[in-house]
Amino acid sequence: MKAAYYETHGTAREVLRVGERRRPEPGPGQVRVRIRRSALNSLDVKLRSGYVPQSIDGYQIPHLDGSGEIDAVGYGVEPGRVGQQVWVWFGAVKLPWGTAAEWTVVNQRNAVPLPEGISDDFAACLGIPAITAHHCLFKDGPISGRTVLVAGGAGAVGHYAVEMAKWAGATVVSTVSDSDKAELARKAGADTVVNYRNSGAIQQIKAAVEHVDRIIEVDLAANLDLDLAVVGPRTTVITYAAANTNPLELHVRSCMTANVTLSFVQLLTVGASTLDVAAKGVSDALRDGALSPLPTTNFALDEVVAAHEAVESALLGRVVIEV
Repeated sequence: MKAAYYETHGTAREVLRVGERRRPEPGPGQVRVRIRRSALNSLDVKLRSGYVPQSIDGYQIPHLDGSGEIDAVGYGVEPGRVGQQVWVWFGAVKLPWGTAAEWTVVNQRNAVPLPEGISDDFAACLGIPAITAHHCLFKDGPISGRTVLVAGGAGAVGHYAVEMAKWAGATVVSTVSDSDKAELARKAGADTVVNYRNSGAIQQIKAAVEHVDRIIEVDLAANLDLDLAVVGPRTTVITYAAANTNPLELHVRSCMTANVTLSFVQLLTVGASTLDVAAKGVSDALRDGALSPLPTTNFALDEVVAAHEAVESALLGRVVIEV
């Protein structure tokens, strides 16, 4: 089969190759998916670069997320799953077969059936961002009637966090960095959108809501001052990402005064049962029509290097490879 792969960690141009790899066969509890789209996340480039450590057994086909059709199942999997249209998540975790290939093999729980009418691009882009958003939103309980601040509401995780928070009955404030991103956050359903670069950002948030109960944070080091200025009693700040260099001066007294909880999320280590709950929640939101696609920039499989570089340049929207 045709696949992108790397044999050692490094920059995209140094290590990524496209060529023939053996087509995998599903083992017990696994399914094989004929991939149509492979979506890139920042975690994909961090795994490829070695910033997030993951051992390589000979070679690694990259990318965690994708979409396609189940064409074979292993022992113990319901044969009726053959032919299902699915979205794939964690396609390259502890397995060499990521989604940047014509076929991938994943545990059956990582290939989730799709409702009708969902495009290949949209389905491929769910995966890690949507699961992250769901877990961050609901890990500390229901949010109906609460106020949620989503930092970076135009990003992949932020987009789904805004939509699922509204779906769950929350009031949503989102911060963004420019007018184009503000428009995306508003389309996702944010009640209040604030440019965090403006000097009056904190005052704008306070004018819209009394305080926020939960903060979905993409850059704690950069945004902590704003976060602490708008929290209320027992607010939880959930951080799911970190910059490569992110020195943080923690305002201990301010956190104590507000009884703030700082919580940190890394999907690779939260545990299978927790991920299953989040994946089901994403499917429920998708079934209810609560989720919408972000704009995509599409590349061919032979352009995988350019696709990785586009993610590293923080291109607005999602990067997708057509397989």
